[in-house]
Amino acid sequence: MSKPRFIRKPIPKKRVILFSDAEEAWFWFIRSERARLDGARLNAQASNDTRPCDPDDLYRVVMALHRRHRLRDEHLKVLVQYGWRECPPDPRVREETHALDLWREALDRLTTVLKAKGIVRHDEAVLRHG
Repeated sequence: MSKPRFIRKPIPKKRVILFSDAEEAWFWFIRSERARLDGARLNAQASNDTRPCDPDDLYRVVMALHRRHRLRDEHLKVLVQYGWRECPPDPRVREETHALDLWREALDRLTTVLKAKGIVRHDEAVLRHG
């Protein structure tokens, strides 16, 4: 009796899709956290596309910036509040102007780190929070 023959299946290569900016990365992180709270488990095998990091990596970046006093508590509050709404502060709403300033500062500081880590694209063509 001959041995069963095993044929290697080709491992599909995943296409890594970088975030266009820190805002997109932040909203992705919030959606991932919302899904986790709803009981979802991360499944890296679900698609042929992948992101350049895990949601926990974004959390660690934000907390490192907070520990180094680059992001203050009020930055975190605005990031969470508007991230949970999945909508940045509206520049047309007078009550949101301070939040918009904090939002932009936080994303600017996040962008520097996320670009250095290869999580956000380096091209400057896409500006979302202008």
